[in-house]
Amino acid sequence: MLVVGGGTVGLLTTALLTHHGVPAALVERRSGPSVHPRATGIAPRTVEVLRELGLDDAVDAAAVDLRGAAGKAVARTVVEMGAGEVKAVPMAEPPAGELDTTPFRLRGVCAQDRVDAVVAADLARRGVDLRWSTRLTGITQDADGVDVELDGPGGRYSLRCAHVVAADGTHSTVRTKLGVGTSGAGDLGKSMINILFRADLRPHLRGRSFGMCTITHPAARGLLATVDGQTDWVFHVECDLDGGERPEDFTPERCTAVVRAAVGDPGLDVEIRSVLPWRPRSVLADRFAVGRVFLVGDAAHAISPMGAFGLNTGVADAHNLAWKLAAVHHGEAGPELLDTYAQEREPVAAATMDQAMRRRADPALHWGRGPEADAARVAAGVWASPVVHLGQRYDSAAIVDPQPELPSTMDLATVLDGSPGSRVPHAWVDGVSTLDLVASRWTLLAGPAGDSWLTAAAEVGLPAHRVSAPWLPDEGALLVRPDAIVALRATNPVPDAARFLTDVLDRVLAKPVAVP
Repeated sequence: MLVVGGGTVGLLTTALLTHHGVPAALVERRSGPSVHPRATGIAPRTVEVLRELGLDDAVDAAAVDLRGAAGKAVARTVVEMGAGEVKAVPMAEPPAGELDTTPFRLRGVCAQDRVDAVVAADLARRGVDLRWSTRLTGITQDADGVDVELDGPGGRYSLRCAHVVAADGTHSTVRTKLGVGTSGAGDLGKSMINILFRADLRPHLRGRSFGMCTITHPAARGLLATVDGQTDWVFHVECDLDGGERPEDFTPERCTAVVRAAVGDPGLDVEIRSVLPWRPRSVLADRFAVGRVFLVGDAAHAISPMGAFGLNTGVADAHNLAWKLAAVHHGEAGPELLDTYAQEREPVAAATMDQAMRRRADPALHWGRGPEADAARVAAGVWASPVVHLGQRYDSAAIVDPQPELPSTMDLATVLDGSPGSRVPHAWVDGVSTLDLVASRWTLLAGPAGDSWLTAAAEVGLPAHRVSAPWLPDEGALLVRPDAIVALRATNPVPDAARFLTDVLDRVLAKPVAVP
């Protein structure tokens, strides 16, 4: 397998393929993982994927502890914020019921470059083939494989792969060469300049902390976001193209002046580490799969940043695709299983883009707190953020009797009810989460009186566990896929349960029917 693109989604795609026992190589045009944070919102579902890979503790250690901090603040300058002249929305505390929906949460925000560093280091330790400073220049395919042309430190060469996963960003080279178009709103608003800088703001903050702060100073309007909460920060400012301003006008000297104005300290010691032009976009690829090539992350969908859905949606793409590629690679599934990647992920990506755009139209729908804000979200068709991240459901041939429609509720615990196509509910079983019990394998969860299901699972060779939970009938069972998605819900025992489970697995894995 070849993964094109060394951002977070590409790195995690490679990690997941390796985790499932698939030899994979990664190519990336940059010389290493990006040092520039592009996102800081790591959603619970992404944390669950990191936990599955055994990387959750390392990422949590790299996260900034923002418990008790302001999630979103507004101030004229950092100096005035420290003096108390600030409007702040507290960091959102999940409702008590929501805390019971996932086994682990990061203690705060973790900038994307920090996640990348953790994943890349783990891949390097495992001896995974990481080809930095390497560009893809050509791609063709036939019924049996994909041929790619690469240009790396040793010159140009070709490589033949079973499949290719394109995680090469919004302006994907792979997508372009395959002739896949896009639809959607396209570019949104003005071009932005993302200034990564190092400066000790602690004396000015006077003990205050925040995730993001809108700076309103006339000479430096923008959004200041924390990287480590102390000395590393990013500042997003607009680039006025209509006024003749260009991204290249933001020299280190200009950026230093802008940062000093935003902080309110003309003598601030500032180190400009990186300057990255970018523009919010909202586009969806017309196809997520072309033959043996699959698009994930921004190559498949660019999502408006309001809501922090973009990165996390890309990680969900990788999580959905990796086990399917592994099942086909290992001969455990028919190639038609790979068709379910696009069947499942395209509708979810489209729904997520819609949710981000609704928030962009009125940011209060995202940041608002309390009953009035909840009522406004319902009226505007805006789902609660946890539902967007964790509650969406799949509808494909890899699920038996899927139930893709979400309940009309803002309560994630109600949405995660064990329905086929949904993420299996989290519950503790002897101190272990049901998500951890799945452990990247097909798994059966049986109700308290589901002895026949446990016996059948043993005959078939499925890991099985007894679970007592309101979403699992006493004599029922859930068959859970390696990506923790419920593939089957049975409410009662069935005759010859072992044969039944075998038939279901053959069906959802698209195994060829044996001919006598």
